[in-house]
Amino acid sequence: MSSRLLSVADLGQQLWLDNLTRHLLDSGELARLADEDGIAGVTSNPAIFYNALKNDPTYQQALTELRPRITDAEARFEALALPDIRQACDLFQGVYMASGGTQGFVSFEVSPLLAHDAAGTAAAARRLWQAIDRPNAMIKIPATPAGLQAIEDTIYAGINVNVTLIFSNRQLQGVQAAHRRGLERRRAEGLALTGIASVASVFISRIDAAIDTRLPADLQGKTAISSAKMAYAQWIDEIRSSFTPLAELGAQPQWLLWASTSAKNPAYRDVLYVEELIGPHTINTVPDTTLAAFRDHGEAEARLTDHWVEARQVLARVAAAGIDLDQLGDELQQAGLAQFDEAYAKLLALVA
Repeated sequence: MSSRLLSVADLGQQLWLDNLTRHLLDSGELARLADEDGIAGVTSNPAIFYNALKNDPTYQQALTELRPRITDAEARFEALALPDIRQACDLFQGVYMASGGTQGFVSFEVSPLLAHDAAGTAAAARRLWQAIDRPNAMIKIPATPAGLQAIEDTIYAGINVNVTLIFSNRQLQGVQAAHRRGLERRRAEGLALTGIASVASVFISRIDAAIDTRLPADLQGKTAISSAKMAYAQWIDEIRSSFTPLAELGAQPQWLLWASTSAKNPAYRDVLYVEELIGPHTINTVPDTTLAAFRDHGEAEARLTDHWVEARQVLARVAAAGIDLDQLGDELQQAGLAQFDEAYAKLLALVA
Protein backbone atom coordinates (compact mmCIF):
# COMPACT_ATOMS: atom_id res chain seq x y z
CA MET A 1 0.00 0.00 0.00
CA SER A 2 1.07 3.57 -0.66
CA SER A 3 1.54 5.25 2.71
CA ARG A 4 1.51 8.79 1.32
CA LEU A 5 -1.86 8.43 -0.37
CA LEU A 6 -3.40 6.46 2.47
CA SER A 7 -2.17 9.12 4.90
CA VAL A 8 -4.38 11.64 3.11
CA ALA A 9 -7.42 9.50 3.93
CA ASP A 10 -6.23 9.29 7.53
CA LEU A 11 -6.44 13.10 7.63
CA GLY A 12 -10.09 13.02 6.57
CA GLN A 13 -9.79 13.81 2.87
CA GLN A 14 -10.94 11.59 0.03
CA LEU A 15 -8.82 11.33 -3.11
CA TRP A 16 -10.72 10.75 -6.34
CA LEU A 17 -9.28 10.06 -9.78
CA ASP A 18 -10.02 12.69 -12.40
CA ASN A 19 -10.02 10.23 -15.27
CA LEU A 20 -11.97 7.28 -16.63
CA THR A 21 -11.26 5.00 -19.57
CA ARG A 22 -12.27 1.50 -20.51
CA HIS A 23 -8.63 0.47 -20.25
CA LEU A 24 -8.48 1.67 -16.63
CA LEU A 25 -11.50 -0.50 -15.92
CA ASP A 26 -10.70 -3.62 -17.93
CA SER A 27 -7.00 -3.75 -17.03
CA GLY A 28 -7.75 -3.71 -13.32
CA GLU A 29 -5.78 -0.48 -12.86
CA LEU A 30 -8.71 1.43 -11.37
CA ALA A 31 -9.41 -1.43 -8.97
CA ARG A 32 -5.74 -1.40 -7.97
CA LEU A 33 -5.87 2.35 -7.31
CA ALA A 34 -8.89 1.81 -5.10
CA ASP A 35 -7.41 -1.16 -3.23
CA GLU A 36 -3.80 -0.01 -2.83
CA ASP A 37 -4.00 3.79 -2.87
CA GLY A 38 -7.39 4.35 -1.30
CA ILE A 39 -8.87 6.15 -4.30
CA ALA A 40 -12.48 6.66 -3.27
CA GLY A 41 -14.23 7.93 -6.40
CA VAL A 42 -13.97 9.07 -10.01
CA THR A 43 -14.80 12.24 -11.92
CA SER A 44 -15.22 12.61 -15.67
CA ASN A 45 -15.99 15.41 -18.11
CA PRO A 46 -16.28 15.86 -21.89
CA ALA A 47 -12.53 16.43 -22.30
CA ILE A 48 -11.73 13.23 -20.41
CA PHE A 49 -14.10 11.18 -22.56
CA TYR A 50 -12.81 12.80 -25.75
CA ASN A 51 -9.28 11.75 -24.88
CA ALA A 52 -10.47 8.29 -23.85
CA LEU A 53 -12.35 7.64 -27.08
CA LYS A 54 -9.56 9.10 -29.18
CA ASN A 55 -6.70 7.21 -27.56
CA ASP A 56 -8.19 3.96 -26.24
CA PRO A 57 -8.63 1.44 -29.10
CA THR A 58 -11.03 -0.69 -27.07
CA TYR A 59 -13.83 1.74 -27.96
CA GLN A 60 -13.49 1.32 -31.70
CA GLN A 61 -15.20 -2.07 -31.99
CA ALA A 62 -18.12 -0.87 -29.89
CA LEU A 63 -18.38 2.30 -31.97
CA THR A 64 -18.41 0.27 -35.19
CA GLU A 65 -21.31 -1.78 -33.85
CA LEU A 66 -23.23 1.26 -32.62
CA ARG A 67 -23.10 3.37 -35.78
CA PRO A 68 -25.75 1.44 -37.75
CA ARG A 69 -28.09 1.23 -34.75
CA ILE A 70 -27.85 4.73 -33.24
CA THR A 71 -27.86 7.71 -35.57
CA ASP A 72 -27.82 10.54 -33.01
CA ALA A 73 -24.24 11.44 -32.03
CA GLU A 74 -25.07 12.34 -28.43
CA ALA A 75 -27.00 9.10 -27.91
CA ARG A 76 -24.11 7.21 -29.49
CA PHE A 77 -21.63 8.84 -27.11
CA GLU A 78 -23.79 7.97 -24.11
CA ALA A 79 -24.09 4.38 -25.33
CA LEU A 80 -20.29 4.22 -25.21
CA ALA A 81 -19.76 6.13 -21.96
CA LEU A 82 -22.56 5.01 -19.67
CA PRO A 83 -21.44 1.36 -19.52
CA ASP A 84 -18.09 2.66 -18.24
CA ILE A 85 -19.86 4.77 -15.63
CA ARG A 86 -21.93 1.78 -14.49
CA GLN A 87 -18.87 -0.47 -14.36
CA ALA A 88 -16.98 2.13 -12.29
CA CYS A 89 -19.98 2.52 -9.97
CA ASP A 90 -20.04 -1.24 -9.46
CA LEU A 91 -16.31 -1.25 -8.74
CA PHE A 92 -16.78 1.38 -6.01
CA GLN A 93 -20.02 -0.07 -4.63
CA GLY A 94 -18.20 -1.70 -1.72
CA VAL A 95 -16.57 1.62 -0.81
CA TYR A 96 -19.95 3.33 -1.07
CA MET A 97 -21.67 0.80 1.18
CA ALA A 98 -18.86 0.62 3.75
CA SER A 99 -18.78 4.42 4.08
CA GLY A 100 -22.50 4.73 4.63
CA GLY A 101 -22.97 6.48 1.30
CA THR A 102 -20.34 9.19 1.71
CA GLN A 103 -17.64 7.76 -0.60
CA GLY A 104 -17.37 5.70 -3.77
CA PHE A 105 -19.06 8.07 -6.22
CA VAL A 106 -18.61 8.24 -9.99
CA SER A 107 -19.54 11.47 -11.78
CA PHE A 108 -20.97 11.95 -15.27
CA GLU A 109 -21.72 15.37 -16.71
CA VAL A 110 -24.85 16.64 -18.41
CA SER A 111 -24.29 18.08 -21.88
CA PRO A 112 -22.45 21.42 -21.58
CA LEU A 113 -24.76 22.70 -24.30
CA LEU A 114 -27.46 22.89 -21.59
CA ALA A 115 -25.43 25.11 -19.25
CA HIS A 116 -27.85 28.04 -19.60
CA ASP A 117 -31.03 25.94 -19.71
CA ALA A 118 -32.31 25.13 -16.22
CA ALA A 119 -35.22 22.94 -17.26
CA GLY A 120 -33.16 21.14 -19.89
CA THR A 121 -30.35 20.45 -17.43
CA ALA A 122 -32.72 19.11 -14.77
CA ALA A 123 -34.44 16.88 -17.32
CA ALA A 124 -31.09 15.58 -18.58
CA ALA A 125 -29.98 14.90 -15.01
CA ARG A 126 -33.10 12.81 -14.35
CA ARG A 127 -32.68 10.91 -17.62
CA LEU A 128 -29.00 10.15 -16.98
CA TRP A 129 -29.67 9.15 -13.36
CA GLN A 130 -32.27 6.66 -14.52
CA ALA A 131 -30.06 5.38 -17.33
CA ILE A 132 -27.03 4.81 -15.08
CA ASP A 133 -29.23 3.29 -12.37
CA ARG A 134 -26.63 3.18 -9.62
CA PRO A 135 -26.97 4.74 -6.14
CA ASN A 136 -23.35 5.92 -6.19
CA ALA A 137 -23.58 7.81 -9.47
CA MET A 138 -23.34 11.60 -9.39
CA ILE A 139 -24.66 13.89 -12.08
CA LYS A 140 -22.44 16.89 -12.81
CA ILE A 141 -24.17 20.24 -13.26
CA PRO A 142 -22.32 23.55 -13.79
CA ALA A 143 -22.71 26.38 -11.28
CA THR A 144 -24.16 28.81 -13.82
CA PRO A 145 -27.21 30.92 -12.89
CA ALA A 146 -29.42 28.45 -14.78
CA GLY A 147 -27.46 25.59 -13.26
CA LEU A 148 -28.35 26.74 -9.74
CA GLN A 149 -32.05 26.23 -10.43
CA ALA A 150 -31.29 22.85 -12.00
CA ILE A 151 -29.23 21.88 -8.94
CA GLU A 152 -32.13 22.73 -6.63
CA ASP A 153 -34.57 20.76 -8.79
CA THR A 154 -32.23 17.78 -9.09
CA ILE A 155 -31.55 17.59 -5.36
CA TYR A 156 -35.30 17.87 -4.80
CA ALA A 157 -35.72 14.87 -7.11
CA GLY A 158 -33.41 12.86 -4.82
CA ILE A 159 -30.49 12.68 -7.26
CA ASN A 160 -26.82 12.93 -6.29
CA VAL A 161 -25.21 16.07 -7.72
CA ASN A 162 -21.62 17.12 -8.38
CA VAL A 163 -21.68 20.88 -8.95
CA THR A 164 -18.86 21.82 -11.30
CA LEU A 165 -17.11 24.97 -12.53
CA ILE A 166 -17.10 26.90 -9.24
CA PHE A 167 -14.41 29.58 -9.35
CA SER A 168 -15.33 32.02 -6.58
CA ASN A 169 -16.74 32.01 -3.09
CA ARG A 170 -19.71 34.03 -4.32
CA GLN A 171 -20.52 31.23 -6.75
CA LEU A 172 -20.06 28.73 -3.93
CA GLN A 173 -22.59 30.57 -1.77
CA GLY A 174 -25.14 30.30 -4.58
CA VAL A 175 -24.44 26.58 -4.91
CA GLN A 176 -24.82 25.99 -1.18
CA ALA A 177 -28.13 27.86 -1.18
CA ALA A 178 -29.42 25.84 -4.16
CA HIS A 179 -28.49 22.58 -2.44
CA ARG A 180 -30.22 23.70 0.73
CA ARG A 181 -33.37 24.80 -1.12
CA GLY A 182 -33.68 21.42 -2.81
CA LEU A 183 -33.53 19.66 0.54
CA GLU A 184 -35.91 22.13 2.15
CA ARG A 185 -38.47 21.45 -0.57
CA ARG A 186 -38.22 17.75 0.22
CA ARG A 187 -38.63 18.45 3.93
CA ALA A 188 -41.71 20.58 3.26
CA GLU A 189 -43.32 17.67 1.41
CA GLY A 190 -42.35 15.06 3.99
CA LEU A 191 -39.82 13.38 1.70
CA ALA A 192 -36.72 11.66 3.05
CA LEU A 193 -33.52 13.68 3.23
CA THR A 194 -31.23 10.69 3.71
CA GLY A 195 -29.14 9.16 0.95
CA ILE A 196 -28.80 12.28 -1.23
CA ALA A 197 -25.16 13.17 -1.77
CA SER A 198 -23.65 16.29 -3.28
CA VAL A 199 -20.23 17.84 -3.76
CA ALA A 200 -19.28 21.39 -4.74
CA SER A 201 -16.30 21.30 -7.10
CA VAL A 202 -14.13 24.37 -6.57
CA PHE A 203 -11.56 24.88 -9.33
CA ILE A 204 -8.18 25.88 -7.95
CA SER A 205 -5.11 26.25 -10.17
CA ARG A 206 -6.78 28.23 -12.95
CA ILE A 207 -7.16 31.17 -10.56
CA ASP A 208 -3.41 31.52 -10.07
CA ALA A 209 -2.76 30.87 -13.75
CA ALA A 210 -5.05 33.78 -14.63
CA ILE A 211 -3.65 36.43 -12.29
CA ASP A 212 -0.12 35.55 -11.16
CA THR A 213 1.48 37.82 -13.75
CA ARG A 214 -0.46 40.77 -12.29
CA LEU A 215 0.86 40.18 -8.78
CA PRO A 216 4.19 40.71 -7.02
CA ALA A 217 6.40 37.65 -6.73
CA ASP A 218 5.64 37.04 -3.06
CA LEU A 219 1.91 36.67 -3.84
CA GLN A 220 2.19 34.40 -6.85
CA GLY A 221 0.82 30.92 -6.34
CA LYS A 222 -1.04 31.93 -3.18
CA THR A 223 -4.38 33.37 -4.27
CA ALA A 224 -6.13 30.10 -5.15
CA ILE A 225 -5.04 28.36 -1.96
CA SER A 226 -6.04 31.35 0.18
CA SER A 227 -9.42 31.53 -1.54
CA ALA A 228 -9.94 27.79 -0.98
CA LYS A 229 -9.17 28.17 2.71
CA MET A 230 -11.80 30.89 2.98
CA ALA A 231 -14.23 28.67 1.07
CA TYR A 232 -13.61 25.99 3.68
CA ALA A 233 -14.25 28.50 6.47
CA GLN A 234 -17.48 29.46 4.70
CA TRP A 235 -18.41 25.78 4.44
CA ILE A 236 -17.89 25.29 8.18
CA ASP A 237 -20.14 28.27 8.91
CA GLU A 238 -22.79 26.79 6.61
CA ILE A 239 -22.67 23.40 8.34
CA ARG A 240 -22.88 24.96 11.80
CA SER A 241 -25.73 27.34 11.01
CA SER A 242 -28.10 27.11 8.03
CA PHE A 243 -27.61 23.40 7.42
CA THR A 244 -28.04 22.22 11.01
CA PRO A 245 -31.85 21.70 10.89
CA LEU A 246 -31.49 19.61 7.73
CA ALA A 247 -28.63 17.56 9.18
CA GLU A 248 -30.80 16.75 12.19
CA LEU A 249 -33.24 15.12 9.75
CA GLY A 250 -30.50 12.99 8.21
CA ALA A 251 -29.36 15.17 5.31
CA GLN A 252 -25.76 14.85 4.19
CA PRO A 253 -23.75 18.06 3.93
CA GLN A 254 -22.50 19.06 0.52
CA TRP A 255 -18.76 18.33 0.64
CA LEU A 256 -16.16 20.61 -0.90
CA LEU A 257 -14.23 19.03 -3.74
CA TRP A 258 -11.00 20.60 -4.97
CA ALA A 259 -10.76 20.35 -8.77
CA SER A 260 -8.16 21.52 -11.28
CA THR A 261 -5.42 20.73 -8.79
CA SER A 262 -2.58 19.97 -11.17
CA ALA A 263 -0.03 22.79 -11.11
CA LYS A 264 -0.25 24.82 -14.32
CA ASN A 265 2.99 26.71 -13.59
CA PRO A 266 6.06 24.46 -13.97
CA ALA A 267 7.89 26.65 -11.46
CA TYR A 268 5.55 25.43 -8.72
CA ARG A 269 5.80 22.16 -6.84
CA ASP A 270 3.78 19.67 -8.88
CA VAL A 271 1.73 18.62 -5.85
CA LEU A 272 1.25 22.16 -4.48
CA TYR A 273 -2.54 22.15 -4.81
CA VAL A 274 -2.83 18.75 -3.19
CA GLU A 275 -0.51 19.31 -0.25
CA GLU A 276 -1.88 22.72 0.71
CA LEU A 277 -5.55 21.70 0.61
CA ILE A 278 -5.61 18.52 2.69
CA GLY A 279 -8.24 18.79 5.39
CA PRO A 280 -11.15 16.90 6.96
CA HIS A 281 -14.45 16.40 5.13
CA THR A 282 -13.05 17.42 1.75
CA ILE A 283 -12.25 15.70 -1.54
CA ASN A 284 -9.47 16.28 -4.05
CA THR A 285 -9.93 14.90 -7.54
CA VAL A 286 -6.56 14.50 -9.23
CA PRO A 287 -5.36 13.43 -12.68
CA ASP A 288 -3.11 10.42 -13.07
CA THR A 289 0.11 12.42 -13.27
CA THR A 290 -0.58 14.40 -10.09
CA LEU A 291 -1.60 11.22 -8.28
CA ALA A 292 1.67 9.55 -9.29
CA ALA A 293 3.64 12.62 -8.21
CA PHE A 294 2.02 12.65 -4.77
CA ARG A 295 2.58 8.93 -4.39
CA ASP A 296 6.26 9.56 -5.08
CA HIS A 297 7.02 12.68 -3.05
CA GLY A 298 3.87 14.23 -1.59
CA GLU A 299 3.68 15.40 2.01
CA ALA A 300 0.46 14.47 3.81
CA GLU A 301 -0.29 17.16 6.38
CA ALA A 302 -3.59 18.84 7.28
CA ARG A 303 -2.67 22.32 6.01
CA LEU A 304 -6.15 23.42 4.95
CA THR A 305 -6.96 24.54 8.49
CA ASP A 306 -3.68 26.42 8.99
CA HIS A 307 -2.71 30.07 8.39
CA TRP A 308 -6.19 31.50 7.85
CA VAL A 309 -5.05 34.96 8.98
CA GLU A 310 -2.35 34.88 6.33
CA ALA A 311 -4.91 33.72 3.76
CA ARG A 312 -7.13 36.71 4.52
CA GLN A 313 -4.13 39.00 4.20
CA VAL A 314 -3.26 37.52 0.81
CA LEU A 315 -6.80 38.08 -0.46
CA ALA A 316 -6.78 41.64 0.88
CA ARG A 317 -3.57 42.36 -1.03
CA VAL A 318 -5.01 40.80 -4.17
CA ALA A 319 -8.03 43.09 -3.88
CA ALA A 320 -5.74 46.07 -3.27
CA ALA A 321 -3.98 45.19 -6.53
CA GLY A 322 -7.28 45.82 -8.30
CA ILE A 323 -8.30 42.20 -8.84
CA ASP A 324 -11.95 41.37 -8.20
CA LEU A 325 -12.03 37.63 -7.53
CA ASP A 326 -15.80 37.42 -7.96
CA GLN A 327 -15.54 38.98 -11.42
CA LEU A 328 -12.56 36.77 -12.21
CA GLY A 329 -14.59 33.75 -11.13
CA ASP A 330 -17.35 34.62 -13.57
CA GLU A 331 -14.82 35.06 -16.38
CA LEU A 332 -13.13 31.75 -15.59
CA GLN A 333 -16.48 29.98 -15.46
CA GLN A 334 -17.33 31.27 -18.94
CA ALA A 335 -13.92 30.16 -20.18
CA GLY A 336 -14.44 26.74 -18.60
CA LEU A 337 -17.83 26.40 -20.27
CA ALA A 338 -16.27 27.31 -23.62
CA GLN A 339 -13.59 24.65 -23.13
CA PHE A 340 -16.20 22.01 -22.32
CA ASP A 341 -18.31 23.10 -25.31
CA GLU A 342 -15.28 22.68 -27.57
CA ALA A 343 -14.41 19.30 -26.09
CA TYR A 344 -18.02 18.15 -26.42
CA ALA A 345 -18.19 19.23 -30.06
CA LYS A 346 -14.97 17.33 -30.80
CA LEU A 347 -16.34 14.34 -28.89
CA LEU A 348 -19.55 14.24 -30.91
CA ALA A 349 -17.59 14.65 -34.14
CA LEU A 350 -15.40 11.72 -33.11
CA VAL A 351 -18.37 9.38 -32.69
CA ALA A 352 -20.31 10.69 -35.70
